[in-house]
Amino acid sequence: MLERKVIKDFLCCRLEGIEIPKDISFDSIVETFCRYTEEDFYEWLNDNFKSFFNRGNPDWDWIRDRIKDYLS
Repeated sequence: MLERKVIKDFLCCRLEGIEIPKDISFDSIVETFCRYTEEDFYEWLNDNFKSFFNRGNPDWDWIRDRIKDYLS
């Protein structure tokens, strides 16, 4: 789901000046970080879905207001 190249560039910048142990490849860090983040992202997405749609009882007026706020 995450673009590995983008994450690799991000981690390059964020880890600048931090020494990575020789027995850990940077590519393995990138892949593991991506998977870790994707798992967390899925949970975050579920939580936001429940909140946005009021746990299956959508408040369409509230949603209309959010649409106006974000798309205007």
